[in-house]
Amino acid sequence: MNKLRTIIFSCIAALMVLLFLPLAGTVQADNEAVRAPGAASGTVVNGPVFIIPVDQEIERGLQSFLERGFQEAANYGAVLIVLEIDTPGGRVDSAERIGTLVRDSKIPVVAYIKGNAASAGSYIALSADAIIMKPGSMIGAASLVDMNGKSVEDSKMVSYWKSKMIGAASLNGRDPEVAAGMMDVHLVVNRPELGVNKQAGEIIALSSNEALQAGYADRIAGTEQEAITWLGYSTDDIFRVEHTGAEKMSQFLTHPVVMTILLFVGIAGVFIELLVPGFGVPGIVGTLAFALYFFGNYVAGFAGAETLLLFILGLVMLILELFVPSFGILGILGSISLVAGVVRAAYSFTHALFSLGIAFSAAAVVIVIVAVVFKERGIWNRFILQDSLTREKGFVPVPEKLRLIGASGISVTPLRPAGTATFGGERIDVVTEGGFIEAQTAVSVVKVEGGRVVVKEAAK
Repeated sequence: MNKLRTIIFSCIAALMVLLFLPLAGTVQADNEAVRAPGAASGTVVNGPVFIIPVDQEIERGLQSFLERGFQEAANYGAVLIVLEIDTPGGRVDSAERIGTLVRDSKIPVVAYIKGNAASAGSYIALSADAIIMKPGSMIGAASLVDMNGKSVEDSKMVSYWKSKMIGAASLNGRDPEVAAGMMDVHLVVNRPELGVNKQAGEIIALSSNEALQAGYADRIAGTEQEAITWLGYSTDDIFRVEHTGAEKMSQFLTHPVVMTILLFVGIAGVFIELLVPGFGVPGIVGTLAFALYFFGNYVAGFAGAETLLLFILGLVMLILELFVPSFGILGILGSISLVAGVVRAAYSFTHALFSLGIAFSAAAVVIVIVAVVFKERGIWNRFILQDSLTREKGFVPVPEKLRLIGASGISVTPLRPAGTATFGGERIDVVTEGGFIEAQTAVSVVKVEGGRVVVKEAAK
């Protein structure tokens, strides 16, 4: 009987080992999945490691920069890409494309959060194969806000962004409820085992220690080199991708305020040169402003050659409208083409229209002031007859015969109503008040209007 019990207990123990052994292996695999092959055994993977900074607002310019960085890493045969993240967030659509770039990378990608991975920055970090945070850094606070910083309440947009955050968190087995709480202000999240207790009206933002406890950080490291070493990669060949001079200039030129100023200077300069020609400087400055506007947006990846073509075409049609009578058709088409080129070149349709509206209004005021001050040089003077028939220029006006008012004379010809009459032997062309007067009839002058002498039949 005792032997039978021993055999039964042995079988149960063996069965329990078989059941839990795979789970233990899975947990170990999950913990080591983010580390390099051989890191657990103490070996080090040699090869180039690329550090790419994510240290600006998330928009298409950053997307273009990261695409260049990933391509350079692939060309050099990099074994690891480190995204050095410190961003306040930005555009959701750009963050989605960057997240896709990170997830589709054939090179392992780790997010090293140096400062803040806020808003859309947290989505990019969650898309990486691992998250390592610097002490004092933060991840989360990913609620949707509009241009004015107000929370977006559109349920469809909120649900969409929540699903994207949950999907990114689930890639590496992170708790999806915490990711949802990072962006849904109305959600209640109570996960004491993760150190997360969120009430309605709050938003989840995790410090480095809180993220480590909640499973939203795999390690806390003071430097990128420490993070790379922990992952099992060599730090002998570290390359840092820097922004080129053109990209830095593009970041400045595509700032909303700078874009508005460039549009203002461009519109005012070009139209002042067109309407009040002869200066030269306004035209040159305006053209340069437009060139900088399109250059900045082109380098940032917002504009293509077609946007510049639209703008030039619109400008040409507006110039032709000044000289070719088209009943306004060229002006309308030119304005549409010009606005389309400016708007398509910008990263945001709304921002572009807003900037264009402010710039155009301000430029219109300046153009009117310049046109009034320099009205004698305006192009409209070419369409106005400037010559005057003055005595100084050799033109002799017809003298008024005021002396004839009240004078009496004889009609030489019939007056029907115009004809000729004599006054004191002087033949004068006259006209009646509308009636017919026969020849050789006594007449008297009623009034004189310039060279026009009005008569009537004299009283008998």
